This record gives sequence, C-alpha cells and structure tokens, in this order.
Amino acid sequence: MSEKDVLLSEEKKKKVEELIREDTGDVRILNKYERAIIMVIGVGWAIFQLLIASVLTIDSTFSRSIHLAFAMAMIFLSVPFFKKKKIKFLPFLSQREGIPWIDYILAALGVVSALYITIAWNGISMRMGAPNLTDKIFGFLLVVMVFEATRRAIGPALPMVGILFSFYAFFGPYLPDILAYKGVTIDKYVSQISLSTEGIFGIPLRVSTNIVYLFVLLGAMLEKAGAGKFFIDLAFAGLGRYKGGPAKSAVVASGLTGLVSGSSVANVVTTGTFTIPLMKKTGYPPTKAGATEVAASINGQLMPPIMGAAAFIIAEYVNVPYIAVVKAAFIPALVAYITLFYVSHLEASKLGLRGLPKEELPNAREVLKNGFHYLIPITWLVIELVVLRHSPAMSAFRTIIILIFVILYQEFVKVKKEGITVLQAIKNSVRLTAEAFVSGSRNMVIVALACASAGVVVGLVATGIGSMITEFVDTLSHGNIYLLLIITAMASLLLGMGLPTTANYIVMASLTAPVIVTIAHNYGFFVPLMAAHLFCFYFGIIADDTPPVGLAAYAAAALADADPIPTAVQGFIYDMRTAILPFMFVFNPDLILYHITSWPKIIMIFVMAIIGSFAFASALQGWFLTKNKWYEIPFFLFASWVLFNPAGILHWLHLPNDMKYYMYFIGLAVMGLLYIEQKMRIKSKPAMAT
Repeated sequence: MSEKDVLLSEEKKKKVEELIREDTGDVRILNKYERAIIMVIGVGWAIFQLLIASVLTIDSTFSRSIHLAFAMAMIFLSVPFFKKKKIKFLPFLSQREGIPWIDYILAALGVVSALYITIAWNGISMRMGAPNLTDKIFGFLLVVMVFEATRRAIGPALPMVGILFSFYAFFGPYLPDILAYKGVTIDKYVSQISLSTEGIFGIPLRVSTNIVYLFVLLGAMLEKAGAGKFFIDLAFAGLGRYKGGPAKSAVVASGLTGLVSGSSVANVVTTGTFTIPLMKKTGYPPTKAGATEVAASINGQLMPPIMGAAAFIIAEYVNVPYIAVVKAAFIPALVAYITLFYVSHLEASKLGLRGLPKEELPNAREVLKNGFHYLIPITWLVIELVVLRHSPAMSAFRTIIILIFVILYQEFVKVKKEGITVLQAIKNSVRLTAEAFVSGSRNMVIVALACASAGVVVGLVATGIGSMITEFVDTLSHGNIYLLLIITAMASLLLGMGLPTTANYIVMASLTAPVIVTIAHNYGFFVPLMAAHLFCFYFGIIADDTPPVGLAAYAAAALADADPIPTAVQGFIYDMRTAILPFMFVFNPDLILYHITSWPKIIMIFVMAIIGSFAFASALQGWFLTKNKWYEIPFFLFASWVLFNPAGILHWLHLPNDMKYYMYFIGLAVMGLLYIEQKMRIKSKPAMAT
C-alpha cells in the first residue's frame, strides 16, 4: 500500500470516527477522573433501568424524571455547547479536552430541574393547575434545559419546533383568523408541559423509560460482545460467492444488525466497514457501494421484532399490544428487504459483476461454531415476545440477563483458547458488561432527549392545536387523500433531515396521523390508525438518507471515498421501493394484515406484494432480465399497482369488492408477458449479431 493510500485510509478513518462520536455523543477527550464520572453515570443509569424492570417498584412519573436526569447529566458532561466552532472569546463553550466548569453547572441544573417533579410531587399534586412561583421557575427551567440538552444531542431542529409551538401557544390569539388559536396561560403551559404526564413526562418518555432503554442496552451489549461481526461473517459466508454477493451480504447483515440497532449511522458503520470495500473490490462504483449500504442500514429499523424505539411508541399511541405492531410491520419490512436484495441483483446484472472467490469468504460452519452463542439471546427474545407473549420490558430484561451469562461464557472459552486465568476471564466479562452499560447509556441519550423534547409538542397539541392542524391540512389538501399523503410524506422527509427517527415519528404522528384518519373518514375513505402511524414511521426512517442532510449517507460516503450528495441521491433512489410501501398499505390495509388471520391468505398477500415490489424496482432501475425498453415501464408500474392493491382496478372493471383477489391474476399475467418478451429479446440478440 502506497503512502498516499495510507494517508487516505487514515483520513477516512478519522471521518468515520468523528461521525460515530457525534452519533453517540462521545465527542470529548476526558482524563481518567472525568471518564470515571461518565462511567459511574452510565453504569448507574443501566442498573437503575434494570432494577425498575425487575425488583424496584417506583411511581411511573418518578422513574421518568430520574431517567431524564441521567440523560441530562450524560449529555452536558459529554458534549460541548458548540461541537465544531471554536469560540475565541469564550473557548470553554467549544472545549473538547476535559469538562469545563460551566457544563458541570448545567448538568447540575438539568438534573435538579428533571428531578423537581419527584422531589416536590406532594405539593405539586395538591395545587395541580395552579402552580406557585417555585413551580413556574423550575417548570420553565426544565423546558430550557431539555431544549439545550436536545440541541447538543441531535441539533437545533427539534428545539426550534418546540419553541415555535410554544410561541404559537402563547401568541395564537393575536394571529390572523386562519391561524388564530385560543392560546394558553403561563400557569397552563407549565402545568401541561413540566408538571404533569401530558408534556415532557408524557407517553414518549414513559416508553423511553420503561421499554426502549432496555432494548438499546441489549443492542449495545450484543455489539460489545461481537455479535455485529458474527452477523456480517454469517451473511458473507452464505451469500458472498453469488452475483453481487457483497451487496447482498450487506443487505442481510444490515437486516440482522438492525434487529438490535436503533441507529442508521451505527448500522452503516458496523456493517459498511466490511461490506463497502468488498463491494468496490468486485466492481461496484463507490457511490453505488455506499448507497447500497445506506439503503440496507436505514431499513434496519423496519425489522421486527424490535424496530428501533418508535415501534414501542406506536403500540402506546394506537393502544394495541406490541405484538400487534410487529404483525402489522412484518410484511412491509420483509418486502422492503427482499426487494433491496433484488435491486442489488439488478445492479450486479447491469454492471456484469460476479461474487467473491470461495477462498476469500469465511467458512459458514466455523462462523456458526464460533458464534452460535450470539443466537441464544436473540432467539430467546423472539420466544419471549412472540411465543410466551411477555411484555417487551420483561422480555428485554430476561434477554439481558441471558446475555450477561453469554458474555461470561465467551470469556471463559478464552481460558482454554488463549490461556488466561479464570479470574482474568471474570474481570474481562465484568469490564465488557460495564463498557456495554456505558455504551447503551450513551446511545440512549439521543432517544431520551428526543422523547422529552417531542413531549413539549405533544403536550401543546393536546391543548387544542391538534384541531387547528386538522382544519389547516384539510384546507391545504382540499380533502384529497392523495395530496394529504404527499404533504405528510414531504413534511416527514423535511423534518427528518434534522431529527432522529424516533423524534420525527413522535412529532409527525402527533400532528398528522389523526389528521390522515379523520380527513380520510370525512371523505368516505377508511384508513386504519395503525396504517397512518406506520406511514409517518416509514418516511421518518427514509429521511435518514434524504439529501442534502442524511447522516447515514455521509457515513457511507466516508467509508466508500465517495461524494456524500450523489451517495445520498443514489441511496434515496434505492429507497423508493420502501417509499412506495406506506402509500400501498394505506390504500390496501391487507398489507399490514388488518383483520387478516388466515395463513393461506397471509402467504398469498406476502408473495404478491414481493412480486409487485419487484415490478416497481424493475421499472425504477430500468432492468428486468435485460435493459427495459421505454414502453415496458408503464406495464411494470401497472403490474406493481395491481399486485400491491388488487382492489384498485375493481371500479374500472365494475366488479364487486369480493373479486379483488382475482385481480392478482391480471398483475401476474402482465409480469409473465414481460418476462417472455424480454426472454425472447435476449435470445434474439446473438442472432441479430450474426
């Protein structure tokens, strides 16, 4: 390797490390005493969460305030006021070497403001709705500290949305008629947002406290134990030798990693470090290699049974068991991933690529032999959630306990293999577990603060702003369901450029999910509430690679030595096969198995949806068996529409609704004719050449 290549790889490594540090909030260089403080906070937070999930009984409001206090302490001590700018006259605001005194003060203020509702609960409950001066001071302090902590964690977008809604709440009565709103008083604002479970301490933070932390911790522990590398090796062992093998392996590895990862950037870095160089090695252009990894990684949050943090909040908002969310999301998630697998095959066909030689791939038997123990906690989690039907919190807690023993087993294996002592193996397992606890706490900060800040918006919507939004969107869309969905999708994509998926979903679901259902009902169109919430969720995820901001695309571009914007654009094109799904399950709730329980019918819907998605991908990629002719594109799109939504053409044919499943034959016939036509065209090419 030349000196130039070494310098490039070092520069790439620094870019990726910087993105990881920003994504996890670990941006400061700390001395051993400061690291010890962060370690104590991170481990203490993890132990607290494990206790309330098992033996510690505590009021839900108190547990939320303690949860938020830990997040406040972690973020103020880990992230400076300015992450990148160097302020000459106030250098401590951007200080990365050590923790300045101002951030110790802000951390203390954040902790006290978060804990005030717990400390003063008896008095607050006695004067509910009529806060005294102390309540108001600490109430406003909490809002300010939450917004500042969130700004440090995920940027200014969400705090700006919260501030905008707060201004609207106070100045609504003075706005023009079309925007006028009755407004709130200071007492009402503080009581609603800071001193009750309607605002900051509302449903999002409750789910963050009771459920999400445990799953984030579980993911961090699996990653620390080495499960990420195991998933990647397993995917390459199974698929690496086939056409476009590295890309197909990236899709599968990212899907497996997405089972436990709630971060698109983390998913890109975990799998992309291995998959992107191998894709480039087999002939993928850097932009397409990075884009394939981005498209695979952001969809990790679609994969049941975990689906990131938002899935648990969906269950709360829709008021259904979590397993109902998994059931609804199962077919769309699998269709999205299988279609991306198909897209990677089309790209390999267009580029004329082959797989990797067998000798360059890991041995599947060895991979399973050395890493089978990683499958134990994941299998147990699925059994807990799907078979035993235990609560998500209890399922995650028990899986974490199993994983602690898996880590211990893994270290004991080294006693024979590497000759370490039993005492050293125990010490290593304790160290790994403690590091995983801190890593899980760092990863959780973003989710906790996003939920707290989004709670401000949710709390204000509940004061009457929600009805105003319904009227405004109804006027804007003119009652057109198609236009309404496009407006919602565009708003989710724009908002998602500055927000993590969970925060984006909470804000958009609070503002638009009920609007979609209500307006559709007013115009005689039925949309299940679950479909509306999943619609917001999907577009919040797709926003992670929407140019020009998508952080996941920046991470992949750094690994691929590609330009971030073309990488993001290409990734977004790949993600169009995911973007079509939310529209389809709004128009055809069968795709989310709404009132569908028959297994033959479920299998039929699943298979037809896959073929329909393949048809859409072929139209988009310009390739099926060979390069498409321009006149074939409308037929692919028509087949896709029929296979996704068979009832969509019934009114054209003047047929009753109970005939809708027969329409699948039309879609399949069109795809069959396209297959025959392209097959004949391929056979005729050699004859034409001679």
